[in-house]
This record gives sequence, structure tokens and C-alpha cells, in this order.
Amino acid sequence: MSNGLYITATEAGSGKSAIALGVMETLLRRMDCVGFFRPIIRHDPREEWDLDIELMSSQFNLDRPYERMYGITQAEADSLLSMGKKGEVLDRIIEKYNEAQQECEFILCEGTDFVSSTAGVEFDINATIIKNLSCPVLLVADAHEKPMEEVSMLTSLTLESLESKGCNVIGTIINRVAPSEKEAILEHFHATGRFTNQLIYAVPEEEVLSKPTLSEVADALDAKVLCGHKQLYRHARQFTVAAMQLRNLLSRIEHGTLVITPGDRADVIVACMATLSSASIENISGIILTGGLEPEKPIWDLIQGFSGMVPLLSVADDTFQTAVKVEKLRADISPYDERKITRALALFEQHIDIDKLGNKVITTDSTIVTPKMFEYDLLCKARTFKKRIVLPEGTEDRILRAVETLLRREIVDITLLGNAKTIQNKISKLGLRMGELEIIDPMRSPNLEAYAKEYYDLRKHKGMTLENARDRICDVNYYGTMMVHLGHVDGMVSGSAHSTAATIKPSFEIIKAKHKSTPVSSIFFMCLAEKVLAYGDCAINPDPNAEELAAIAITSADSVTMFGIEPRVAMLSYSTGTSGKGKDVDKVREATQIVKSKRPDILIEGPIQYDAAVEPNVARTKLPDSPVAGRATVLIFPDLNTGNNTYKAVQRSSGAMAVGPMLQGLNKPVNDLSRGCLVADIINTVAITAIQAAEKEWRNQPKPLKIIK
Repeated sequence: MSNGLYITATEAGSGKSAIALGVMETLLRRMDCVGFFRPIIRHDPREEWDLDIELMSSQFNLDRPYERMYGITQAEADSLLSMGKKGEVLDRIIEKYNEAQQECEFILCEGTDFVSSTAGVEFDINATIIKNLSCPVLLVADAHEKPMEEVSMLTSLTLESLESKGCNVIGTIINRVAPSEKEAILEHFHATGRFTNQLIYAVPEEEVLSKPTLSEVADALDAKVLCGHKQLYRHARQFTVAAMQLRNLLSRIEHGTLVITPGDRADVIVACMATLSSASIENISGIILTGGLEPEKPIWDLIQGFSGMVPLLSVADDTFQTAVKVEKLRADISPYDERKITRALALFEQHIDIDKLGNKVITTDSTIVTPKMFEYDLLCKARTFKKRIVLPEGTEDRILRAVETLLRREIVDITLLGNAKTIQNKISKLGLRMGELEIIDPMRSPNLEAYAKEYYDLRKHKGMTLENARDRICDVNYYGTMMVHLGHVDGMVSGSAHSTAATIKPSFEIIKAKHKSTPVSSIFFMCLAEKVLAYGDCAINPDPNAEELAAIAITSADSVTMFGIEPRVAMLSYSTGTSGKGKDVDKVREATQIVKSKRPDILIEGPIQYDAAVEPNVARTKLPDSPVAGRATVLIFPDLNTGNNTYKAVQRSSGAMAVGPMLQGLNKPVNDLSRGCLVADIINTVAITAIQAAEKEWRNQPKPLKIIK
């Protein structure tokens, strides 16, 4: 089932907050703990709270701190976007959203308002947020004073754009429809054939919801309320400027008119107040006095005798400026406006099939897993166990930048190897801020002799001498590996400035494989646009035989479960099923049978071609009854040549993020970095290593971590 819903709109003023009210009430009828979240809010919380967050909190008694109900402010987002840091905006939103998910059964997420300086790119921002939060989407379209064809075109274009970005739209609500056109617009939309796979509803325009109260008018204009404080709930349905003679003004007064007039027009003020006692003229909603002028005492004495005083507001601006501001005033649903809230909920119930919508929202299962989601999940899992990782390349700039992030986000504890003075100078030169950091110089370490003796004992059968062992342990990779072996740290990551051989050879000599019959191998996590696949082995074994290939498949299947991936193993070859013969395909077929006999609990298919493994349409043709074909999550390549080239081809041609290689099969975790790695690659690899180090603790958890299906 889904654990979230994202409400977004086609444009500003669509009335999505009114729809969100109805959806929230629908959800709370089905679940006990529903949270509300806004990815981007307009105002700095120190100055003004977001009205929709305040509305939801007060109306539904959401017992959560305000700061946990939003991701980032608009000013912060604009600043980061202007510096090209869109990824950081997403990181902060995803982190806050996932924190909210830990506390609630379901999260209702309301998108941005399309009123910022970046309104031109807000649609793309919303689509990117939706995809990375993996929420189904409810789209709200605005039909206010628009021709049917225009509403249809804009809605269809928005849907196409959302779907092209991988968003799962479960329904569209056409809001603010002229009551007389409701049935016609629904028939028009159904006739397009565009909405056969989603829910579609039309909600008629309710004038009161789009009109500001006098309280909102006063706040927006920074007005002084002279009288009528108890009537500020009145709605300003329209406004008129009273700069003409009374006979012309009175003919322009309708129910709920807000009158704007200079503060020295005593005749207008008295006449407007008199209308409240007249049975032949509609009641006004209030009066705005401009120019900072207030009625003189005789006028005050007169108008205070009228019954049912409407709000009388005073502003410093002149009449024209005030009229312009009132014209642009945006009406919201205030947390304190019970009339609007009640009407919005009633409209929703009258025109939306709440049972059908509720079922659709809850039962929709989103399978999208973006690279950002996978990265965030890695860091969360690593933080859970807080392991200590040694990084032998302590003087490398990229390593130090990664360490700053890892320490500040409290993902792991870090030990750096190298000259302490050199490392501290580098940290200062780069302007980094480090938390608690351990630095060890192997050449001056008090453990050097003990490490050398341990290495000598492990390798003396190979002719190693104690003197040579001492020299070898002075190498940072050997020293770091020995720290892992003896349990002084939990894992090691190296390779940004060393070859793969220099990084992993010490682990073969010191840490060694868990089982002699199981080869040490590797997997890459390939983060595609909407899913994560594991590729193995793409880094270690040149040409494994059938037994070794089966062992790699079993190890890979066990490994990925720690990272929230449900293992469905595809044993890749140049043919699918029984269609091909030859030495290479026979090896894959034999390996598949070995896995089935040793581990019948693992879902596995082989031999199978790559397209049949990952594409449902191809799978339906080639292996229609397979539980793996078209849905594979772990892809095992027959040899290193195929695997290494395939992962690089996919990475470069599709823009996929490749995380790894992660070594598997060692007694304790050691992982290798590419010499061209980025800071983000280092952070991810350290997180992976920490999760590997916590394997036993992870296996013993009473509740399994979320599995990606």
C-alpha cells in the first residue's frame, strides 16, 4: 500500500488547500496517524507560519512540531537553486519527509504554491520532488473563468509532463468549475480518453472560498481596525472605490461589497453605515479609509450609534494604491474561518466519491526508487548502527570533504591514516569543519609492532619475515586492513589514490574469505531513474566456473536484502531459457540449477537475456510464467568481461548512478573506490561499508527494514 499522497496543481489559485482539507478528513477516517508535509513553504517560520500547515494542524489536531512539517523555505530554495544546487534542495526535502514518515502511518504532502520568483520552474521542481518521495499524485486543475477547452488542454499537458517524469497520477480534480458546466466538463474530459486509468471529479465554484475575510484584508494591508472587531469574519465578495457622489455609489453596492474611500469622506462613511439599517439596499462587508485619515469626533459619535457595526479599517496608502493591493489580494482558508472550512469539507463530500478515492490512495503501491531515495536510505541505515570506518587516504581532498559530511550528519565515526599535522593543515586550508576525528600515523603508531607481529603470524607460511612484515604494515592500506581484522575499526574504504590491487590485496591476505568454497566477489548498485538493480560480479572474478557463479549469485542475493532490495536473481546469458546451446550458456544453466538446489528460497531464472530480465513486455513473450523475468533486481553476469563493460555502458549511456563496487564474501568489510570517484561516491561507499559491518545486528533486528519490490 501507499504511505503517502502528493497534491499538486496546474497553476496558482487552483484551490488545492481546500481539496487537501477534504483528503485529510478522508484519510483520518481510515487511519489513526496521518501527517501533513509541505516540501517548500513561502515564509520564514520566525516571521510567519505557513497558513496551510497551521490550518491542517488546528483543524485535525495534528500533534507534531511545526518544523517537522516542512522541508525548506522558499528563500532557502531560491538561494540554492541560483547556485545550481538543486540536489541539495532535494536532499533536505527528502530527509525531512522521511523523518516525518518515521512518526506517521501516512503523509499527505501538499506541493508548492506557484507564486514565487521561480514560478517558471516550480512545475519541474514539484515533479522532481514527487518522483523522489515516491508518492502517488492527485492533480488539482483550476477551471475558474476558463473555457472548457483551455482547462482540458492545460490539464492534459500537465498530466503528460508528470507521467513523462515517472510520476504516478491516480486522480484529477477539476476545481472551481462553474456550477452549470459541471456535468459538461466531466463528459468532455471522459470523452478525451485521457482519464481511463485514473479517477476524475469536478468541484463547482463556491464564491465564499475565493473571497478574503475582513481579517485577511486588514492583515494584508497592515490596517488599523477602528471598529467592528467582532465582524472581521465577514467576506469581501467584491470591492468598489467610493470617489463619486452618493447617488452613484449606492447603485454600486451589492451584498458583501468592501467600500474603499478617502478617510475624510464623512458623507460616504455615514451613508455606508446607514445601508446596514436599510431593507432596500444590500449590506456592505466593511469600509477601508485611505490616506491615514480617520473620522472626526462628531462623525464618530454618529456612526457609533448604528446597530451591527461592520469593520472600519484605516490605512496609510492612498485610494489608488489600496485598490491595487485589494485587487491582488489572495484569499486563503484561514485556520480560524470555520465558515470556509465547513463549506470546503461539505463541497468535497458532495462532489467526490470519498470511499473510492480513499481506497485508491491507500492501495496504490509506488515502486519508484530514485538515486536520491537510495542514497538517503543508505545513510539512514548506516546512521542506525554508527560504525567506525578507517580511511587510509587521509590527506586526499575528496576524502576530507566526504569526512566532513559523514561526521556532521553523524553517519559513522571516522579514523584517518596519515601524518596528523599534514591532515590538519589540509582541513584548515579547505575550510572544513570536522567533528570528533581520530587520526593515526602508522609510522608512529604504538600498535605498529603488534600489527607487524600479527601479519607475520598470518603470512609466515608464505616466507614472510618479521622485518618485512614491519615494512609492509607501514603501508596505509595494510595498516587499515589490520585494524579491521583485529576489530579496532569496523570496516575500511580506500582506492581514491590507490589501485584496486593495492586496496584489496591486503584483505585477501589478512581478512580472507568467509568460506574457502565461496569466492570473494563484488556487486554494483545501479541506480536508474526509477529503480535500483544490483550487478555482479563486475570487478573481481575474470571467468568463474558454474560452482563459483552459483556462489556469487547466492552471496549477491543475501547482500542486497541488507539494502532494502528484494532479491530476484537473473543469471544472464546470450540466450533465454532452452533456446541456446554452447559452453557459455551451459555454464549459466548449471549454475542456476546449483542455486536452486542449495537455496530453494531464492527466486532465480537462468539462462536469461538482459532484456527479458528487466523488461516486462519482453518477458511476457519469452518467459511468460517466470516470477523473475521482467522483474529481476539482481543480475549476475557470466564473466568479468561482460559484467564490467555492461555496467559502464549502462552508467554512461543512461546516466545511471553506479554505487560500488561493494566487495562481498570477506570476513569483514573492505571496499574499493575508483580513482576518479566523486565526494558523493565516497560517502555512499562508506555508508555501504558501515551497513556491511552491521550485518549481524541487521539480521537480528525484530522488524525488517523496508524492502524495495
